[in-house]
Amino acid sequence: PPSPPTTVTMNLSFAISTLLAGSASAWSTISMKMETGSNRRQILKKGAAIATTIATPLVSNAYSVPDLNYPFEALEPYIDAPTMKIHHDKHHATYVANINKATEGKDEVDILELQLNALEAGPAVRNNGGGHYNHAFFWDEMAPPDEAKKTKPSADLEAMINKSFGSLDEMKAAFEARAAPGALFGSGWVWICVNQKGDELKLVGTPNQDNPLMKGVADEVMFPILGLDVWEHAYYLKYQNRRPEYVSNWWNVVNWDKVSENFAYVVEKKAGVPVRG
Repeated sequence: PPSPPTTVTMNLSFAISTLLAGSASAWSTISMKMETGSNRRQILKKGAAIATTIATPLVSNAYSVPDLNYPFEALEPYIDAPTMKIHHDKHHATYVANINKATEGKDEVDILELQLNALEAGPAVRNNGGGHYNHAFFWDEMAPPDEAKKTKPSADLEAMINKSFGSLDEMKAAFEARAAPGALFGSGWVWICVNQKGDELKLVGTPNQDNPLMKGVADEVMFPILGLDVWEHAYYLKYQNRRPEYVSNWWNVVNWDKVSENFAYVVEKKAGVPVRG
């Protein structure tokens, strides 16, 4: 008669001390009761998979650079293709790599949610988390000039612009003045935001990669619907030191349909605009 199955008991010990914060060492013992044959092989494979999982360090790739909705050259002649490629593929990518590094091993948080307490979180999150959000927001509010000129503010947005600034032209003039080198010295961004009450638009300039979603940047947290990057890397290849020319030309690629969507969203939700990536 065939022999009864041989029962083998194996104890597999895995060192997981490096994965436990504050512990010098810790050991996990897994007892496996396995029969010879296919069951044993299957359980051994499962044990190896567990060992691999435990031994693999946590790596954060929570954030990514979103693809543009248009080719690099699509914003010509107002923003040149070399600038767009370097800006998107190099500068934005660096912010993404650094925020992934700064949040490695931590719970994944949506990039929008990361903005509120970015100042308290420290320079790595403030600069790189802000840099990622700001750029992802920036790409999506622009369109090729032939498309952009067919867009316009919605009736609700136009009414709020008129209430807050007098007219669209007056808003643009105030925006350009705020973006001038003498008004926003060095690197930064200029924003049109909805206030907390949702009943007024505010013009805000922020240094570096700060934005009005961050608590402590302005008098109150506000919700951007339009924003312009005035770092030199955004325009220097084409405009050199002529930032005002860059700013005034930028209106030719603003997608007012998207800005109107942003406005409707933040008025309804009392929250910032979600971004891709």
